[in-house]
Amino acid sequence: MNSQPITFFVVFCLLVSSAYSQIKLLNVSYDPTREFYQEYNKLFVAHYQNTKGKVVKIDQSHGGSGKQARSVLDGLAADIVTLALGYDIDILAKKGLVAKDWEKSHPHNSSPYTSTIVFLVRKGNPKGIKDWDDLVKPGVQVITPNPKTSGGARWNYLAAWAYKKNQSHGDDTKVKDFVKSLYKNVPVLDTGARGSTTTFAQRKIGDVLITWENEAYLSKKEFSADQFQIITPSVSILAEPPVALVEKNTNKKGTTEAAREYLRYLYSDEAQDLIGKYYYRPQAEAAIAKYSNQFPKVALATIMDFGGWKKAQKDHFDDGGSFDSIYNP
Repeated sequence: MNSQPITFFVVFCLLVSSAYSQIKLLNVSYDPTREFYQEYNKLFVAHYQNTKGKVVKIDQSHGGSGKQARSVLDGLAADIVTLALGYDIDILAKKGLVAKDWEKSHPHNSSPYTSTIVFLVRKGNPKGIKDWDDLVKPGVQVITPNPKTSGGARWNYLAAWAYKKNQSHGDDTKVKDFVKSLYKNVPVLDTGARGSTTTFAQRKIGDVLITWENEAYLSKKEFSADQFQIITPSVSILAEPPVALVEKNTNKKGTTEAAREYLRYLYSDEAQDLIGKYYYRPQAEAAIAKYSNQFPKVALATIMDFGGWKKAQKDHFDDGGSFDSIYNP
């Protein structure tokens, strides 16, 4: 009896079974995380297969954080969101896509890494950019994205606000005038942080880019190292990009266990080390110690200095907020 057809049939069935049993996850993230999550996904796939014996495939979606949150609201079937700020996840929680107490699901208010806001200038720093005051000088072109669509842009805006509030001893009129002067020097508002990096680095528009710290380091790494310089201002802000399980979607798709493990593993030693390699500020003590020398010390405001994200959003970025009153393109 010829067993070859039977053997072929068994192998075929196993291949089909494997294809159908593969778990697929979608991570909807903000702009500058592309490279980190490409590497993290490889790490997680190996971890999950070794510990669970299951194959998982992860797709990524990137864009401005606010825009990404709206895409999930409009039906983008995210299993996981890894966005630029808590307010964008709160929007999803209000609609029942994410648990109301999502911040308590993981350590550090569900922020496995932090970052801050710095300046990227061209070789030799021809405009002599040293601090926020230099960004409002005549003839200085500033590149920053649109805070209506970009989470990073909101961090940029609040960092500038915090600096001037400290300098003016809380005089909000002076602060508002300062930020208005800064945005008068902005020739174009891209929808996300990566778009602004492209405008500055590839299209060669602007004298200074306000950006995530990790994005500034990656720009220096991607282009020739001496093409740009990183300037750390005297005051910046503690940016805490959070992560969350989109449980309404994972329950439908049967991916809750894998998606939850995907987020949990971000806090592992291996992932925290990778976080440092990609110039985010890790939360684990060992990784903090390992990468401490690459992160300059800077005075950091926090979102609580603005009353939390709900108040900050209402005061500054909702329709009729301070941004609308100062930005006149």
